[in-house]
Formats: sequence, C-alpha cells, structure tokens
Amino acid sequence: MKTNQNIKRRISSFANAIATGAFLLIATTGFAQKSTSKNVNESEKIHPFHTNIPEASLTELRQRINATRWPDMETVTDQSQGVKLTQIQNLVKYWGTDYDWRKAEAKLNALPQFTTNIDGLDIHFIHIKSKHKNALPLIITHGWPGSVFELLKVVGPLTNPTAYGGSAEDAFDLVIPSMPGYGFSEKPKGTGWGPDRIGKAWDVLMKRLGYKEYVSQGGDWGSVIADAMARQAPQGLLGIHVNMPATVPADVAKALKDGDPAPAGLSAKEKVAFVSLNKLYTKGGGYAGMMVTRPQTLGYGLTDSPVALASFFLDKFNEWTYSGGNAEKSLTKDEMLDDITLYWLTNTAASSAQLYWENNTNNFNAVEQRTAEIKIPVAVTVFPGEIYQAPKSWTERSYKNLIYFNEVNKGGHFASWEEPQLFAEEMRAAFKSLRK
Repeated sequence: MKTNQNIKRRISSFANAIATGAFLLIATTGFAQKSTSKNVNESEKIHPFHTNIPEASLTELRQRINATRWPDMETVTDQSQGVKLTQIQNLVKYWGTDYDWRKAEAKLNALPQFTTNIDGLDIHFIHIKSKHKNALPLIITHGWPGSVFELLKVVGPLTNPTAYGGSAEDAFDLVIPSMPGYGFSEKPKGTGWGPDRIGKAWDVLMKRLGYKEYVSQGGDWGSVIADAMARQAPQGLLGIHVNMPATVPADVAKALKDGDPAPAGLSAKEKVAFVSLNKLYTKGGGYAGMMVTRPQTLGYGLTDSPVALASFFLDKFNEWTYSGGNAEKSLTKDEMLDDITLYWLTNTAASSAQLYWENNTNNFNAVEQRTAEIKIPVAVTVFPGEIYQAPKSWTERSYKNLIYFNEVNKGGHFASWEEPQLFAEEMRAAFKSLRK
C-alpha cells in the first residue's frame, strides 16, 4: 500500500508539472533561412509569408505512414491504456491515402500571413483587419497540441460579425501568432523562451503593427501567456480573456500534489473541479511528465514516426474535446490532420515540447501563476469539456478584477476549434465593456 502511494505521488508530481502544463516556408523553394541582417530597422520589418511545402516532403510522409510497424491491440475495452488500435489505424489509413495537405495550405494562404523578427526569432502570424470601423485589436494565442489551425474558424465571426449574428460594434482586428518552436515560427536555439518572454514578444508584435491599445486571449498555453501579459500589464493592454484560467487555491493544489483527499468545506462545483484535476494528475498526465522532464528524448520518436506523433495528439483530442472520448464527434479527420501534419512538416514535435520544460509553474495554480499580481480586467469563459471547470468562487478569488464570467453548455479544451460561433459570442460579450 505504501509503495502504491509513492507511485501515485510520483505520477501526480509529473502531471502537476503540466500543469507545468528556422525556418519559414516560401512559395518558390519551400524553405528559407532566418534573416541574417544586422540592421535593427531591417530586422523589425514585417514580411509577407506564403506556405508551399515541397511535394517531396509529402511523398516521404506517405512512405513513412505506409511503413508503420503496429503494436498488438490493447488488452482493455476502453481507452485506459491510451488510443485504441482501431481508431488510430483508421485515422492513419485516411492520412496516407485521402488526406490532402494542399487544402490545408490553401486555408492558410487565403489569409494574410506575415513574419517579423522579435527578440532574435522570426515569428509567424496571421493578421486580419476588420472592414468595420473602430474594431478592437485582439491577439489570440493557441496551445499544445494545437496551432493556428485551431483558430481559423473564428476569423470570420470575429472580424466580420455582421455576417455571423453580431453587429458592426462587435468587430475585432485579429492577430494570430505561432508560438516560438511551433508551426512556422522559428525554433529557439537556446533556453529562456517561456510564457513570460512570449508575452513580452506579443506586446512588441502588437505595437509593431501599430496598435496602441488591444486585448489578449488564450486557451491552454495561450491562457498562461495571457496571464503573463496581464501580470506584465504593458501600456495599451486593456484586458485579457482566458478559457483555461489559473484558479486552483493553494490548499487544493497541495492536496492534489500530495495525493491527499480534497480539503474540507468545498462546494459541489469545487468538488467536481477537484475530481477532474485529480484524474488528470493521477491518470492523464504522463504526456506532460515526459515533456516537462525529457522533451528531447520524447522528440526522437515523435519526429521519426508519423504514427507516434498522430497517436500522441489523438490521445489529447479524445480526452480534451467535448466528445465523450471520441474526438471525431467534435473535430473532423481533416481538421485533426491539418494540425498533426503541420507539426510533422515543420519538424516541431520536440521544439514544441520544450515549452513544457521551460515552464516551472503549475498552469492551474493561482499562486504559482501569480494571479494576485494581475490588476487589469480579466474575463473567463468555462467550457464543459475543459480539463477542469473552474468554479466561479475560485475564479473570483484568483482574479481580483474579474469583469466577466460565464459557464457555457458545449465545447471543450479546444473551444475556438470546436464551437467557433459560441467562442466568438463569448469574445464579444467578454470585451464589450473595454471598447471605447
């Protein structure tokens, strides 16, 4: 019994860490090196960006898929051992035959894409200006295992609200960057690119685009980065919205870390949140334990095997979407494969995992995320399929300047991807009071 308790605490510490949860592509050759210009003004320029992956890379991907060596079937009837063999084989078969990356590429190239150098790294971003006057500038940050693809479906509802049930006064100018080491943004060559540094880079980006005032939004790592920006409170940042808030109180966080029962006196919703987090820490945090402690070791397999990468991501799509364990109830095969293929083609499985290693705080812990230091306005939406549903009581204690809180009835961790219309409506409501 004592041995089991030690194992449980060790798993909990890994999962708790998740919770510690250069190249560019160009139309002609496919790959371009980072600019070597020594002129500061030149390095700060914004350059148009177009995606065109070489056909040879797609051919190699299919060859690797066809050469997959499969393990035996799981020995259980549920997903307690991970992604089921039949599900991943079905997805991979489609990937190697019918999936068309060129359609994904066309989605990106239909939008205004750019790169600019910030703090020594070339950052890729999408920038869509609304046709409506007085649109509120909004920067949205994706998470892991997501990418800019998870945000494409909200572009229309946010920038052109009159076509999606809103009014012209609801419009946003939208900036969607790829985090360093993700997608088409350059990979860090050294350490130090954690949420705080990314948050500072995003403020530079918004100022470089000419925005004197703006708001920031994020889920997953995007929430952690938005929190960091709110603590930093750069001039012009009017407020933030997060859909994975850091609200867990110190006593609850300690009980989860130590493998202890829930503290006495929790409300019904607080008990539900505790159970969800305890499930993550004890049974769902193996992926984070690897990335927090050994991202490079993990990266070898994910970089060499398309199926390893796909199954690693599908595990989270199954678990974190509002789907009851089957991601295809929330996302299409093409949507998931757009994201997975982006990681494969940009060779960012290892570099994206390094963000977990860089982060030394618990992403759900209000104390470790220093939410008490946040003075600017904060808005929160709780989606029912999120890793945990933050209770309003915890949220109000964590964010002293909480201007908006809402619990919706559908959507999960990938809220903008799963429920783009609902997500857009939440952005309109959340930031309404900050418009001028």
